[in-house]
Amino acid sequence: MRSATVGSLDPIAVAVLDIPLFVGASALAAAGVRVAVAVATGWTVVVTAALALFATVTGEAGWGVLLMIAAAGCSVAAACAVLLGRLPAEWLVRGPFAFRPARVRRSVAAHVAATFGQIVLFWGLFLVVLPFLIAAAENRWGLRVPLPSAVLVPVGVALLVLMSALGIWAAIAMSTRGGGTPLPAAMPNRLVVAGPYRLLRNPMALAGIAQGVAVGLLVGSWLVLAYAIAGSLVWNYLVRPFEELDLEERFGGQFVRYRAQVRCWLPRLTPWSPAPESVHSP
Repeated sequence: MRSATVGSLDPIAVAVLDIPLFVGASALAAAGVRVAVAVATGWTVVVTAALALFATVTGEAGWGVLLMIAAAGCSVAAACAVLLGRLPAEWLVRGPFAFRPARVRRSVAAHVAATFGQIVLFWGLFLVVLPFLIAAAENRWGLRVPLPSAVLVPVGVALLVLMSALGIWAAIAMSTRGGGTPLPAAMPNRLVVAGPYRLLRNPMALAGIAQGVAVGLLVGSWLVLAYAIAGSLVWNYLVRPFEELDLEERFGGQFVRYRAQVRCWLPRLTPWSPAPESVHSP
């Protein structure tokens, strides 16, 4: 256990600082000392970063890094709960990710071009760069688990092709029918109930998550699979409520009826068609 979590580091030397700055500060935080919350959380984040650097340089203590990442995440969540009384999920939809309608005077071709530019950027970042870094860290930290590549690679290829096709289909429907793009900063001006949106409320989200799983299968990385699952939880529980609130505020009963008929994750067996009077935005 010691070798897997701290490697060649002296655990007593680590504990000398950890006991007052985390254990002691946590006790003071529980007693109502608010500054101790920042001390305990800040120390956890610092230790996590330092241990990750140590593991990357030496190839030791990989499991300790994973444990500390979990501890840091829980500490940050606990600090938000104590200091703010909640998780500030709205911070995720500010700045460039704030929900704003696209400019109505732009042409359909401009929306399509912007949408495919977004696809190149976001797919490149979330499906190539980040999985590559995660898989590299997994190897360097000694966390690699052998997976049956002869079975998983063909499954990953098929899943990636199918889900990429679904994502492109949804992107084309959004940019040609909605007067906008999938990006929050240039959202469609019309509610899109066409193409895959007649079967599923969030086809692009489903496609993106499944693409992440497919990449994990292709590279044989369980950490990339965990990354895809974590991304799905963040989107579903922290981002989606704000997106649907924005859609309800802008499209009113039109979106409410659509939400009641088309599920978020499980596709309908038959495509849903809106009533003629509900196809136009208010």
